[in-house]
Amino acid sequence: MSKRRVVVTGLGVVSPVGIGIATAWPNLLAGKSGVGPITRFDASLLPTRIAAEVKDFNSSDWMPPKETRRSDLFIHFGLAGTKLALEDAGFTITPENAERVGVNVGSGIGGLPMIEDNIREMIAKGPRRISPFFVPGSIINMVAGMISIQFGAKGPNVSMVSACTTSSHAIGEAGRMIEYGDADVMIAGGAEACVNMSGVGGFCSCKALSERNDDPTTASRPFDKDRDGFVLGEGAGIMILEEYEYAKKRGARIYCELAGMGMSADANHITAPNMDGPRRAMLAALRNAGLNPDEVQYVNAHGTSTPLGDSNETAALKAAFGDHAYKFAVNSTKSMHGHLLGAAGGLEAVITALAVHHQKSPPTINIVTPDPACDLDYVPNTARDMKIDVALSNSFGFGGTNGTLAFRRLS
Repeated sequence: MSKRRVVVTGLGVVSPVGIGIATAWPNLLAGKSGVGPITRFDASLLPTRIAAEVKDFNSSDWMPPKETRRSDLFIHFGLAGTKLALEDAGFTITPENAERVGVNVGSGIGGLPMIEDNIREMIAKGPRRISPFFVPGSIINMVAGMISIQFGAKGPNVSMVSACTTSSHAIGEAGRMIEYGDADVMIAGGAEACVNMSGVGGFCSCKALSERNDDPTTASRPFDKDRDGFVLGEGAGIMILEEYEYAKKRGARIYCELAGMGMSADANHITAPNMDGPRRAMLAALRNAGLNPDEVQYVNAHGTSTPLGDSNETAALKAAFGDHAYKFAVNSTKSMHGHLLGAAGGLEAVITALAVHHQKSPPTINIVTPDPACDLDYVPNTARDMKIDVALSNSFGFGGTNGTLAFRRLS
């Protein structure tokens, strides 16, 4: 059976650089940072006191106020991103099409703030004070469940969980559900909301976060020699994927084609990456898409701003592409929106689709002192108009899980 083609028709973002693509995309092109002092809790006891928070988000604007108290913020972000993506696609779920519309939206950690709040209440006042909504309001698959309930999608309903590769896997697997006929339309991506004491404190204990507290807007500096860790972000990135003929028939605006996905495991270490796993994921995505390595013109890198991770990804790109690695653009938009953990791949896939659609690469900001070990074209500090027919989006996660999405411009 031949695979059905999958296209991107709707994009929704809730991010530190804006809510909705009409706000977020111009801010990304302008190199605007979404990083600042933490406001969600008192971080004064932590070595890292900065994060990339979503600004001006009111949960009750996106869901019934009663429901906001019964579920964690990551679910609110996922619902908002889905509503924006459906509106952008001009698509309405109806009784006639509902069984052919599915959801694959995940999270790397899920309802950590709600978990922390309930544990604090339990310790202070006993187990009877645990909320009856604690479990259904914090477990990861409830973001997909709530999307299905709120919007009426009755097709496949799943949540991927693979650390910081979650959203890329969710989007890739959603595409395969369409390819093989399980659905005609999929809502896909990820949501995360872990800017709380245990979330930030846990990554501080891992020595993973930047401690550039006095200059937050320059703290996330992928590929720069003076990078000292990633900046924790939050939000959601959601895509509407459709079968190509289905989208054409309804007259949908098509951003690009989701041409392929590659997955791999490092089988190496729980947190430290190795070069070979990412290399194989990128080449697998190209094979799945039927593309040659020399056709790639743009890569949205995982690029977290960690000393080891950025040099490792650079080495993987060189190993996968050889001399061609020096001929395409590589950027890390995490320099502006931080690292959204399980939602990172969703937001960055949205950005990659916009880059293909508009033929523009956002910059990697804060490259001041180039790292000799990171010697590719990272689109430093200024956005670029460029030809992008084929683009990749990389995501790598704890446990050595890797995912690469391949996007292609429709001629």
